[in-house]
Amino acid sequence: MKFGVVTFPGSNCDQDMIYVLETIMGQEVERLWHKDTDLKGVDFVVLPGGFSYGDYLRSGAIAKLSPIMKEVINHANNGGYVLGICNGFQILTESGLLEGALLHNDNQKFICKNVYLKPDNNASAINKDLNTMKAYKIPIAHGEGRFYAPQDVIERLENNNQVIFRYATNEAEVNNEANPNGSINNIAGICNEKGNVFGMMPHPERAADGELANIDGKSLFESILANCN
Repeated sequence: MKFGVVTFPGSNCDQDMIYVLETIMGQEVERLWHKDTDLKGVDFVVLPGGFSYGDYLRSGAIAKLSPIMKEVINHANNGGYVLGICNGFQILTESGLLEGALLHNDNQKFICKNVYLKPDNNASAINKDLNTMKAYKIPIAHGEGRFYAPQDVIERLENNNQVIFRYATNEAEVNNEANPNGSINNIAGICNEKGNVFGMMPHPERAADGELANIDGKSLFESILANCN
């Protein structure tokens, strides 16, 4: 599979993602620049974490206007795969490719730590091969990660199995104590109705290399490779 990783001014996780996809997972990777108007034939686009355009206005609000995003939106609308992580998730909601919004954390502080994720189901490519009874240790690093959507949207996401991950304890229990930012229903990641656009706040690329003593995130990439075709 050919991946494309987009770099915006202010991206800081693009090289981490390229390293994991290219070196750890052995995939072909195209470096895409925010001013590009060609996805260069990639099958799967990744919008990485960081602070695109300094997070001015709102996180992701300016990045959605980049030339590359017109192509990313067309790619997604034509059934192509897109993954947004952290700032990338924020860009996807701002662009309308995913529903909801990412608001300031409920404690009004930037949070950087390991959390645990529980796959909510096996309905999408990114969580299809994961154990829904297991907690995966994945880092977060964000100030605006509190997922919010109107109640009717939340109900639709829940009913359609579009919630892909929830914040949980290390024993895979979903409760308020395990919620780091106040996200509704402990939601840590969602997908679109077609199941080809994924967004999540935690960083699996920071937990995919044995040198970091944690490879829980690698399971997500393995699931993607096994089920996106």
